[in-house]
Amino acid sequence: MRVKSENGTSCFRRLIIVALPLLMVLVAVQASASSKILSPEERLSLYSQRQMRWEANSANILKRITSLRGEAGIVVEDLETGWTFIHNEDQPFAAASLVKIPILVACFKAAEEGRLDLSEKHVLKRQDRVGGSGVLRRMRNGRSFTYSQLIDYMVTESDNIACNILIDRLGFDYINHVFEELGLQTTRLNRKMIDFAARDQGVENYTTAAEMTGLLDRIYHHSCFNAEISERCLAVLKRQKINDRLPRYLPKDVKVAHKTGLEKEVCHDAGIVFTPSGDYIITVLVHTWGGPGSAKIFIGRLCSYFYEIFKT
Repeated sequence: MRVKSENGTSCFRRLIIVALPLLMVLVAVQASASSKILSPEERLSLYSQRQMRWEANSANILKRITSLRGEAGIVVEDLETGWTFIHNEDQPFAAASLVKIPILVACFKAAEEGRLDLSEKHVLKRQDRVGGSGVLRRMRNGRSFTYSQLIDYMVTESDNIACNILIDRLGFDYINHVFEELGLQTTRLNRKMIDFAARDQGVENYTTAAEMTGLLDRIYHHSCFNAEISERCLAVLKRQKINDRLPRYLPKDVKVAHKTGLEKEVCHDAGIVFTPSGDYIITVLVHTWGGPGSAKIFIGRLCSYFYEIFKT
C-alpha cells in the first residue's frame, strides 16, 4: 500500500479510502527478513492496529508537514507490511552528508573486490584538511588511520576529512559506477565535501528520499550486492553518534541505524528504526527556510509520530 501526501487533507483521506479494499492484498505481502512469517489473521490484526494508530497520529503528522517552513521529501516504509507513506519522494535535494551512505557501500564493495585494503593506513596531511563536522580536524598531521577507521569516522562522526580521503582513494568514476550499479539515478557524487567553490558554481551532489529509502531497504534485506556488504554497512550505521534528528524523541533503548546530512539550508536524516513490533525505514530530506534547529525538530517529531504507529 502506498499512501501519497499530495496535501494535508488528501493524505489522510486517501489512506481511509484505499485501506479496506487492500486488506486481502496485504495478506499476501511477505514478512520482512528479520521477522517471523505471520498468518493471514495475524497480518490483518497487525494492519488493523497500525491503521488505528495512524488515525490517532495523522493530525500531528499532517500538521507538521503543512506547517514546515521549507520543502520536504519524505518516505516511510513499513518493513513488516510493505506499505509506504510518500511525500515529494522523487524531488531532488542537495544530498549533503547523506551521500556518505552510498559511498559507504562503495567502500565495502571496493574492499571485496580487492581495490581497497581496509587495514592499510593513511597518514593525515595538511592538504587533507577541510572544515565542517568530524574528529580528524582535531588530530595532528602525521597521525595514521586505517581505511576501516576512516569509513567509520565518515559515517558515525560524519567526518568530512575522512570522506574526502576515501573519495580520493576510490575516485569519482568508481564511486559513481557503484551508484549506478545500485540503481541510483538521481544520486550522484559530483563534488567533495565542503567544496563550496564548486557548489557556488552549480556543482552539487543530489539525492531523493525514494532513492535513499530504496538503498536502506536493500541494506536491511541483505541485498545490497550481498549479505556481507549489507551487514557491514548496517553495523556502521548502527554506530551513528549524531542523534539529534530521527532518534531525538524516541525512547533511549530504540535502535536506529541512520545517517544525517547538514549544509546551508538543508537538513536531512535517513535510517532504519528497530521496534519490538516491526521495523521501518524513514527518510526525511528538508530544504529549510527556518534554520537547522527547526528542521531537526521537524524530523524528530515526524519520526516519533510514526513510531507511535509501529510501537507495541
